[in-house]
Amino acid sequence: MTRAYFQQIEPSPQGTEFSKDDFLEQLAWTRDGLIPVITQQHDSGEVLMMAWMNRESLALTLSTGWVTYWSRSRNKLWKKGESSGHLQRLIKLRIDCDGDTLLCLVDQDGAACHTGRDNCFYFS
Repeated sequence: MTRAYFQQIEPSPQGTEFSKDDFLEQLAWTRDGLIPVITQQHDSGEVLMMAWMNRESLALTLSTGWVTYWSRSRNKLWKKGESSGHLQRLIKLRIDCDGDTLLCLVDQDGAACHTGRDNCFYFS
């Protein structure tokens, strides 16, 4: 049903608003109940990191305005910056055309990468 839902709403004009609950219910969660998230600095466009969310972390992100992910390695919720203080304030959440990837536009406070770098994409 997910693909059909997104194909159905695809012709809608940009800026059309949809029911948040209906929209989020149609996301393409993995078998593990996760969805990939790309996180980008809202004003510069810099891609900061990639992580995963589950339904609970997405709900927390939307309700609190602070980005919370699902840590696969720790098998628990992970509020970005909880220990480092390098928090991510959600500015806007976007969903791709297939409903299988999220884009979090954030205001990053400090380094986004656990290495202390501005972003996780520093290898070239």
